[in-house]
Amino acid sequence: MKTAMLHDSCPTPKASRRWFGVACVLTMIVSNARVSNAQGSFDDAATKLVEQLELRTKELATLRESIAPEKIRLGSELSALEEKVRLAREAFNEAARKNDTESQRIVNLTTELKRKEGDAAVLRGLFDEFRRDFAGRLHITEKQRFADVLNKAKVAAGNTTLSNDKIYEAELGVVSASIDRLDEGIGGTIFKGVAIDSSGALTEGAVALIGPIAVFRTASGNEVGIAEERLNATPEPTIAQFKDPVQVKVTNEFFANRGGIVPLDPTLGDASKIAATEETFLEHVQKGGAVMIPIFALAGIALLIAIWKWISLTLVPRPSRRQVRALLEAVANHDEPGAIDQVRGMKGPVGRMLAAGVDNLRQPRELIEEVMYEIVLKTRLKLQSMLPFIALSAASAPLLGLLGTVTGIINTFKLLQIFGGGKVQDLSSGISEALITTKFGLIVAIPSLLLHAYLSRKAKNISGEMETTAIEFINQVGKSPFEPDRKKRSSVDDELHVAAAPDPVLVREQVQEILGEMLGPLSGAKRDEVSRISRKSVGS
Repeated sequence: MKTAMLHDSCPTPKASRRWFGVACVLTMIVSNARVSNAQGSFDDAATKLVEQLELRTKELATLRESIAPEKIRLGSELSALEEKVRLAREAFNEAARKNDTESQRIVNLTTELKRKEGDAAVLRGLFDEFRRDFAGRLHITEKQRFADVLNKAKVAAGNTTLSNDKIYEAELGVVSASIDRLDEGIGGTIFKGVAIDSSGALTEGAVALIGPIAVFRTASGNEVGIAEERLNATPEPTIAQFKDPVQVKVTNEFFANRGGIVPLDPTLGDASKIAATEETFLEHVQKGGAVMIPIFALAGIALLIAIWKWISLTLVPRPSRRQVRALLEAVANHDEPGAIDQVRGMKGPVGRMLAAGVDNLRQPRELIEEVMYEIVLKTRLKLQSMLPFIALSAASAPLLGLLGTVTGIINTFKLLQIFGGGKVQDLSSGISEALITTKFGLIVAIPSLLLHAYLSRKAKNISGEMETTAIEFINQVGKSPFEPDRKKRSSVDDELHVAAAPDPVLVREQVQEILGEMLGPLSGAKRDEVSRISRKSVGS
């Protein structure tokens, strides 16, 4: 039992083989020592221990001999298993490396796929843009020619069920058609087409496309001209017929021979359009409507008055400075007969004014001044006559033009309300016709204003010359006064006395009121001076 217990307490075979026997022997020695001590004899215990040691040593040797083959076998198995582990680890590492490689490859492929999808989207966008640009650059006569290719590409681009190959095939058809068109366009090309003739019917014919210019010839050969697109009209081209028989003949020969000389318009038809809008002056005036009648009436009357006033103002006689100086010298020398002789040689309003002053040389200075200014005022009114009508024409003509413009625009909008505003030409033509009255109103107003300013200045020069001469004459009379005529002086005093007898204040106010009405066109300084003179005269 003790042996069994010792065996059970021994380390297991899994422990280190080197220390296995030593541990068992020491265990037995300790156990036997404890037993021997219990029996009381150390020697016996030692003898027994030696015996047991020898026995256990033999058992250990036997055990080692029996373990050696097993150890070799287990070592071989361990080596084989370690080799398998190494190979498995290598296989695992290789598989992990391949897995990482494949994962990176998948990531790269995903990135490449996204990039390719982006490139494909960009390419489809470029194809779509090219298709729209190609369709926009086509001449109106070519739209039916390439309609099938363009529609097929357009439908394919909007169809989500089609594959990219089918979509690209349809888009490449547009590119191929554009390349073919480019090849055919070198030197011009002729193809069949349709256009609207002069009767408004859609007719078939042949189109000669040379650069941006398309010449159309009907199948019957009755109409030949430029095929052009009309804005806000039908999508088919319209024939702008050649008017020159030579152009018609040359074009027919060109289509018959499929080559040769063809008439071209470098302005792409703009010259013919501008020529079609040309009109005579009478036609242009008639578009203005009834308002043009008073505008031209004002213009005619203002022009006649201006011519008449210019002639009358130009032919107004004026004394020379030599004659005026001779008159002033005669007054300074108290030579009344000589002054009368000098005045007789003077014509015009200045002569009449000076003659009135000479006739009253022996009257008071205030009376001479009033007599002369009376003639100045009458002459000024005569010189300014009819000039206000020219100013009235200058002010009324633009208003009449504006009236015609407003009326024309109202009529245009009425027509648009009835027939609709689908065509911009209707609106623009109506407004342009309405603006004709404003144009002619300004044409009449500006010259009328200039003529009025010129003639008014000319009239003011004459009246200014009269005023200057009158002041010189009156000043000279004041420096060299004549002996007053007693008879005339007494009659004048009597008249003033009789007139002032009823009420001097009332007479003064009436005289001032009358002079204020007469002196309205004068300047403020002149008006004050004449009023002051009149007050002095009335007071005296």
